[in-house]
Amino acid sequence: MIIVTKPEATEEQVQHIVDRILEWGLKAEVSKGALRTVIGIIGPEDAVRERPIAAIPGVESVTPVLKPYKLVAREFRGGNSSKVKIGNVTVGGGEVVVMSGPCSVESRDQITSIAHEIKKAGATILRGGAFKPRTSPYSFQGLGVEGLRLLAEAREETGLPIITEIMDTKDLEVMEQYADCLQVGARNMQNFALLKEVGRSKLPVMLKRGMSATIKDLLMSAEYILSEGNFNVLLCERGIRTFETYTRNTLDLNAVPVLQAETHLPVIVDPTHGIGLREHILPMALAAVAAGADGIMIEVHNSPELAKSDGEQALLPDEFTDLVERVRKVAQAVGRSL
Repeated sequence: MIIVTKPEATEEQVQHIVDRILEWGLKAEVSKGALRTVIGIIGPEDAVRERPIAAIPGVESVTPVLKPYKLVAREFRGGNSSKVKIGNVTVGGGEVVVMSGPCSVESRDQITSIAHEIKKAGATILRGGAFKPRTSPYSFQGLGVEGLRLLAEAREETGLPIITEIMDTKDLEVMEQYADCLQVGARNMQNFALLKEVGRSKLPVMLKRGMSATIKDLLMSAEYILSEGNFNVLLCERGIRTFETYTRNTLDLNAVPVLQAETHLPVIVDPTHGIGLREHILPMALAAVAAGADGIMIEVHNSPELAKSDGEQALLPDEFTDLVERVRKVAQAVGRSL
């Protein structure tokens, strides 16, 4: 249920509405706008339906959310978009955020030098894998906790907040000591135990779309996270598996405007994994920003031929610098900044 208050509703009346909701054993999520306050009721619909909500002073309207995903629905924020803070960076405002870094953290020199390069080029968030999900059990699996420490050192040197992937519920405690944002990868998009666990975390979460997941599947997975109380969630389009085999995946840029119409959560696009071919990442990054993405994620490596994972799709620092400059021009053309 969504409660919209009257324009003249006082702070005391809004608090009274929230108190009533809590008395009923439900939760309330308050979103204050310029004229009205929107209050989302979290809990079973049956526990709400018979309550005299409209009779509470200050209430203008009460509307049920008919979609299967309640908390992620745009209506839950009264049509407004959410903003998510990752360290000192805000995602979801008028600025396009650039996340960048290597697929895997390989050494102190590697991650630190890349962090300096991407910051110089204009990136504001450092990405890097410490725990790596790989198709083959014989491939490099990441440095684990040591990789987290190296990411934290790179943050200390550059000031860039870090986002890194969580693969297992047992790793959450240690990751919360080092990371600024948790990434749930495509392979874990429907790992519901993990989704619930990160939903109880203090850190923001970026949820990547599964390889064969529909937009509804993605939104329902996000609902798991929000239902545990964590509303600091980003959605990431990273390509889906189709019959096309020329590229690694098919980057579904349709998802950007569709998601922004359906949900209040910020939308990130990962053209690196979406296409998987270095020479085509630039045009897809430009297209993502033109489509309205709130941010892009780009893999960069200073020596791709020596990379322990995904070197064939990583940009060199000079190529990344050129990409950011071009993305900035597209952002400006569509009324955004970078």
